[in-house]
Amino acid sequence: MNKVKMNVHSEVLTNLDVNGNTYHYYSLEKLENQGTGEISSLPFSIKALLESALRQFDGKYITADHISLLANWHTAQKNNKEVPFKPARIILQDFTGVPAMVDLAAMRNAVANSEQINPRIPVDLVVDHSVIVDASGNREAFDYNLELEYERNAERYRFIKWAQQAFDNFRVVPPASGIVHQVNLEHLATSVQTAERNGRTEIYLDTLVGTDSHTPMINGLGTIGWGVGGIEAEAAMLGQPLYFVIPEVVGVKIVGEMPEGSTATDLALTITSLLRAKGVVGKIVEFFGSSLEQISLADRATIANMAPEYGATMSFFPTDDVTMDYLKLTGRGEFVEIAKAYHKAQGLFRKKTTKDPIFTEVIELDLSQIVPSLAGPKRPQDKVVLDEMRDEFIQSLSKPVAELGYGLLPEEVNKKVMLDQSQTALQTGDVVLAAITSCTNTSNPTVMIAAGLLAKKAVEKGLVTATHVKTSLTPGSTVVTKYLEHSGLLSYLEQLGFYVDGYGCGACCGNTGPLNLEIEEGIQAHDLIVSSVLSGNRNFEGRVHPLIKANYLASPPLVVAYALAGTVRKDLLNEPLGEGRNGEPVYLKAIWPTSTEVEEITASTVQAALFEKQYGSIFENERWDAIPAPTGPLFEWDEKSTYIQEAPFFKSTVKTESIEENLQAMNVLLKLGDSITTDHISPVGHIALTSPAGIYLTEQGVTPRQFNSYGSRRGNHHVMMRGTFANIRLRNELADGKEGGFTKFLPTGEILTVFDAAMNYQKMNRNLLVLAGADYGTGSSRDWAAKGTALLGVKAVLAESFERIHRSNLVGMGVLPLQFLEGESAETHKLVGTEQYDVIGLDGTPSPGQQVTIEVTECKGVKKTFQAVLRLDSIVEVEQYMNGGILPSVMKQFTQ
Repeated sequence: MNKVKMNVHSEVLTNLDVNGNTYHYYSLEKLENQGTGEISSLPFSIKALLESALRQFDGKYITADHISLLANWHTAQKNNKEVPFKPARIILQDFTGVPAMVDLAAMRNAVANSEQINPRIPVDLVVDHSVIVDASGNREAFDYNLELEYERNAERYRFIKWAQQAFDNFRVVPPASGIVHQVNLEHLATSVQTAERNGRTEIYLDTLVGTDSHTPMINGLGTIGWGVGGIEAEAAMLGQPLYFVIPEVVGVKIVGEMPEGSTATDLALTITSLLRAKGVVGKIVEFFGSSLEQISLADRATIANMAPEYGATMSFFPTDDVTMDYLKLTGRGEFVEIAKAYHKAQGLFRKKTTKDPIFTEVIELDLSQIVPSLAGPKRPQDKVVLDEMRDEFIQSLSKPVAELGYGLLPEEVNKKVMLDQSQTALQTGDVVLAAITSCTNTSNPTVMIAAGLLAKKAVEKGLVTATHVKTSLTPGSTVVTKYLEHSGLLSYLEQLGFYVDGYGCGACCGNTGPLNLEIEEGIQAHDLIVSSVLSGNRNFEGRVHPLIKANYLASPPLVVAYALAGTVRKDLLNEPLGEGRNGEPVYLKAIWPTSTEVEEITASTVQAALFEKQYGSIFENERWDAIPAPTGPLFEWDEKSTYIQEAPFFKSTVKTESIEENLQAMNVLLKLGDSITTDHISPVGHIALTSPAGIYLTEQGVTPRQFNSYGSRRGNHHVMMRGTFANIRLRNELADGKEGGFTKFLPTGEILTVFDAAMNYQKMNRNLLVLAGADYGTGSSRDWAAKGTALLGVKAVLAESFERIHRSNLVGMGVLPLQFLEGESAETHKLVGTEQYDVIGLDGTPSPGQQVTIEVTECKGVKKTFQAVLRLDSIVEVEQYMNGGILPSVMKQFTQ
């Protein structure tokens, strides 16, 4: 491997002149000319990471060896060495941002000089996850939901207002402005940044990390960014680099042309299914090929948004003319000339004549094969083509639960219930929620306009939404509403019940709100399997709505179509959606918009002036500004608050138990299967009255109407630890068949809530272990899934495999991830979960990825052993784990 000279900075510093202004940058071309590596043939994503490392070389956190590793990626990509990343900025949403800022506020209380605890780089928090769709289907819904949002979240919002004045480099986008990723894509991202340093103006790439797993949406703009846990973001805020193992880069070659009738959503769902099956967890996916220019920026963002669903760290589209055109379209034309010049100077601008990079491996995708599709009913990677949808759903009803089915008996498959008051017949497969929601699709004008056109044609033919369907429209930015209004299409969506209910992450994060009470009672009383169809990115069990067991992701126009059909047991390609004004059958093909119709309206209504006006005052909001909030550098904690409590992670920075003591005589708290998501571990939505969290809130004098959601209460660890493993769809093999947040307390054999069992174990000073299958921790970058696990007393998780972000979060909270050897599992070792577990072979400081011995003692005293892999993947992670996690590691720097 070619080494980098220690005086690399001075030798590669270069000037760039644009419009009479001189900018300084660190040249990748000059670095390559020094013989460092074949930089020009690197994937664009690796070159962008190299640009960041080269610019921030300091000899301490970012060394010459790190730069050499990235510059020589072709030979270094499989050596499992880590490299650092220091982003230019951080973006937060409020569900993950509030607990992050609570941690920083608590950290200020724990150090002598509180001013040391301050973001070192710009941080934006977008308040977008707090709106709940309590009201929908009418013009008053927006105001009603917003009023309730401010009422419910008054404590949280006062805290955020305090943080605004207490911390430097911290901005807030107030409620009802849009979804974090859409606001980032349409406004906050600038492609390049400049700063005055060392007496000169430096230019560099706009890079970021975000506390939401869908941060890679910004990769569609050619911008480096990915999701991290809140605890990692806190470390980055305080100037710490984020370390990651040098990733492989899978090139996806795009060829062919999209057929008439297919949408960007269909393309994104196809790619999700393809890449999840391929296996790209922890890897970067980069797109290239002869047809790349045919994919619009909005379509690229739709694809990149789904990166967590196929497991990639990033889903990167190189910067090109399409990128520049989008910056102009969205009112950021002032960045275009300088951004284009800098990307060209650094070899980061892709043209049709650009030679393809050399990737780890290449997959080809033919756009001509894309067909209308959905995904579900339980996972986003399970694509279902539209013409097979009806049959696939019916088959899922009788499939075993272990095969992602519902395990119904034949007599239950066609269950039908008559609701008393409305005389509505509700049956298996009925759509009770149709939601146009989430940044994935509402950021894409073509699919939103397609939904409006389909609604227009449906209304003109006399179709109406089925009476049992709750309709919801939560755009990702106010721009969406304006172009739908200007095109005249919003009124048609409204006539079908799709009124704007709020601006934020609605159904896709579980903020669906209640269904009609009679419908909820009917579903519960008869254990009816009903469906939702939403334009979101997540449909894990229990996420969208606790009573809706089947959830399908679809494009916005298909969401409208299923609202009309009222059921997923209808073949939309061959059966009529319903009867028109004159009683004639109306088929989907008769109202499906053509690409020409969509393009014409998009071109005439989606224009730069619209973005400039809507985003011109994005940080200003009279209602937000009027919120009374405390001031000063230290937050005044209120012991009676049920939203904001001082984080318990800084009471002591000393890890009292040794690693050996932590990992001895462990009882199993839960034995879980495959694809356990962070929603299963730490629910985001509804708090049940009889759950441990509901009981706690009731004891604090909170009425059920004011329970709000788990996500909104992440600033209160008392609620969140009680909500850990409380998902009503959790299936724990130690719960004797009882679904939900329950487990067997092994000393007595009682079935208790997970929280109560964990507290009983803590009274006995018992260490705890979680057993799991493959893909443990898929889904959102939810730091509370790790924080709650740690607070319950879990010392280790033994699984077949881990999703990237959650594994990192576990390490960050001092919980040890252990992985079965390839081909081995709890089943192969005949582990039932009633045994006692000891980890042997961790004397002293462990090594990244080393094997350890697991000794299992069965109830009758019989012992057996097997090997497992220590999933501390880098030296940095070893250090963090030895310190008790990331936060204690960071604290050491301020207390020593």
